Amino acid sequence: MSLDRPLAPVPIEAIEAACARIAGIALRTPLVPLDLGAATPGPVFLKLESLQPIGSFKLRGALNAIAARDPESLARGVWTASAGNMAQGVAHAARTLGLACTVVMPEHAPAAKRDAVVRLGGRVVSVPFDDWWRAIERHTHPGQEGAFVHPVCDPEVVAGNGTIGLEILEELPEVATVLAPYGGGGLACGIASALAARRPQAAVYACEVATAAPFAASLEAGEAVAIDHVPSFVDGIGGKSVLAPMWPAARALLAGSLVVSLDHIAAAIRLLVARARVVAEGAGAASVAAASQGRFAAGPIVCVVSGGNLDAAVLSEILAGRTPAPASSRAED
Repeated sequence: MSLDRPLAPVPIEAIEAACARIAGIALRTPLVPLDLGAATPGPVFLKLESLQPIGSFKLRGALNAIAARDPESLARGVWTASAGNMAQGVAHAARTLGLACTVVMPEHAPAAKRDAVVRLGGRVVSVPFDDWWRAIERHTHPGQEGAFVHPVCDPEVVAGNGTIGLEILEELPEVATVLAPYGGGGLACGIASALAARRPQAAVYACEVATAAPFAASLEAGEAVAIDHVPSFVDGIGGKSVLAPMWPAARALLAGSLVVSLDHIAAAIRLLVARARVVAEGAGAASVAAASQGRFAAGPIVCVVSGGNLDAAVLSEILAGRTPAPASSRAED
């Protein structure tokens, strides 16, 4: 398997196989209604991936990718490069399967996510953001051994993410629009692959934060491009570029990008707490922030709440009515 090849839409058979591999460990998460009033052209539902055992959808792809590997390739353990949620997914899967796990994390990763990796038995290597992003692009990092689980470009990771799409269709076969946070594209493309096979008339939109929206910039340019990245409390999405292997699939499968501000995401976090009693991290709330800002076809809308791993101090600041400043403007950073 080469992670450098352009990723094609994942076959529905691979997504169905992933459902069988992850059953009993990853949860089948619920769809729950959310009242956004007249702001949307149809009823809105939340796909609560924040309820997974690690608080994120990433458990699906990590489990599937590791379970699909040849056991001999896992003899020296596994490692990944992640800002936190894939880190937890790989650590959880590795612990379940009795494997050693190392995670290369950017220095700005939230303490809650770093601590969770350690709690799950993983070893954390903190590096500057540029070094971390280089590991994601090149699939290597000095000193790391074992099987590399790419947080985005591994087809088995994307297939695991696609199980979310099948679950949505089973509960809401008439779905018209799915809004999915876009970090590297593995979540959105996995869901879109499932819908393309089973309900091609449904549209899947990427949801990005204005401080780091490489997919929107790439769509405008007509090719995968790099952008200026501003770290923020929305740490689960937003990279320096669209990963080259993901660009063909993302361009073909996704209906577009909806870019929302930090203020809109903070407001969505407050709304989810007040109306749904749900705590979402910044990336997880991006879909809700985008729900009332796009022009969608009439019919049900599903907002994928991708994760709920938010530092308590950040949540407290947001619930007090403030939007945490981008990391580059904080004195302590």
